[in-house]
Amino acid sequence: MKPMKICILSSEIMPYAKTGGLADVAGALIGELKARGHDVRGFMPLYRGVRDREPSMRALAELTDVGLRLGDTSYLYSVLAGNFPGTGATMYFIDCPALYDRPGFYTSDADEHRRFILFTRAALETCRRIGFGPDVFHCNDWHTGFLPLYLKTIYSGEALFERSRSLMTIHNIGYQGVMSAAALDDLGVDGIRPLIDPEDLSAGVVNALRTGLKYADVVSTVSPTYAREICATELGMGMQATLLARGEPVIGILNGVDYREWDPRHDPHLGAHFDPRDLAGKRENKRTLLGDAGLTVDPSRPLIGMVSRLAEQKGFDLLMQVLPRCLAEHDCAFVALGSGEPRYAEFLEGLVRRFPGRAAFSGRHDEAMAHLIEAGSDAFLMPSRYEPCGLNQIYSLRYGTIPIVRNTGGLADSVRHFDPGTGEGTGCVFNDYDTAAVNWAIGTTLSWYADAPLWDRLVQNAMAQDFSWSRQVAEYEALYRRESDLAAVSSSA
Repeated sequence: MKPMKICILSSEIMPYAKTGGLADVAGALIGELKARGHDVRGFMPLYRGVRDREPSMRALAELTDVGLRLGDTSYLYSVLAGNFPGTGATMYFIDCPALYDRPGFYTSDADEHRRFILFTRAALETCRRIGFGPDVFHCNDWHTGFLPLYLKTIYSGEALFERSRSLMTIHNIGYQGVMSAAALDDLGVDGIRPLIDPEDLSAGVVNALRTGLKYADVVSTVSPTYAREICATELGMGMQATLLARGEPVIGILNGVDYREWDPRHDPHLGAHFDPRDLAGKRENKRTLLGDAGLTVDPSRPLIGMVSRLAEQKGFDLLMQVLPRCLAEHDCAFVALGSGEPRYAEFLEGLVRRFPGRAAFSGRHDEAMAHLIEAGSDAFLMPSRYEPCGLNQIYSLRYGTIPIVRNTGGLADSVRHFDPGTGEGTGCVFNDYDTAAVNWAIGTTLSWYADAPLWDRLVQNAMAQDFSWSRQVAEYEALYRRESDLAAVSSSA
């Protein structure tokens, strides 16, 4: 098939900048699509930290000190280019020190919306000036939500973009880019007020994500179950009507994982490697984890691990009641790694004091410890209230660490509840978001662990799963192809 031209815009892209799964998805797509022969270009803001780590980037002479006025302020930006590692795909970094030379990737500053309006406009303008007319602009989350609107307004007469389609991917619908209605002047679109959701305007705001969902040619999200949930339940976070008004379903494509980084056979963070045929390395990693975490339980006892952002979404309001009971009633241990809300960190620190030698917690970022928890734990806990996709449960499967998950979003799409009668299934899945359900799930998992042959069957099932990007990217490729074909038919009609 003919290669496609694809432009991927994201506020963060691995390996340059990451705060969550968005970066993993964007980086994986660029690498996999390039490997399949497509002309894929990535766009990202040039944050301070990225500039410091990427000295080999080259400036584009035709895109140096370009002026752009947003509302009452004029900005200058330049575009730097580099090669995406290991692929040869081109990355473009939008360099505007006035907006991006800050300590973090995201801020609570009054001009936060301008940072991503400029990023989106600059990406479009870069494509125009270098003569790159994508078949698909792949927009990710609210930061790029105005691009579909720009294609239909400011750039509607641009011949280069005549056949360009826009895909809006929702990674977490809870983040919507809500800004004051005063930002209308910053968008630079003549007669824009009638194009913005009237209910938002009556509330004095503009919603970047809602705008993207309204004007994008197609909308996707990161798991099939989450696609249904955000259209039909309160998990749509107020976007249900906007999504249903499109008249076509949101497409759910489950995220893949990079097994070059997450595979116990060659994980560089592990002192012992293993595979389904020989689990001795997993037992060795468990002993290492127990020692590093300061846990004194016998290695034969079950160890439950958790690597998570400390937030209510992740189920920590339930765990504040569940974990003390779990450790009081069961002969097991618990280890957690993560940062977030102070009240949950304080709870976990108190759990360690209450159950010395059986509970451990680290609130700092530690990539090596994250890998060790995946490899050395027996079970992995993810009792999320909602989870658009989730990656740790998929990592856990590959490491033979049995996921305990709630039946929601990508957790439901990647973990099948184990049936001891048939020997089929890959984890423990519970339905209700309450303490009784989590208690049941942990107790059930521990009962399976107590039956060694049954547990071995479950571990083998888990490690046989394949959620590699080489499989998942084909669904994006088919979606791009469909949109490209529709554009070709439309332009010839």
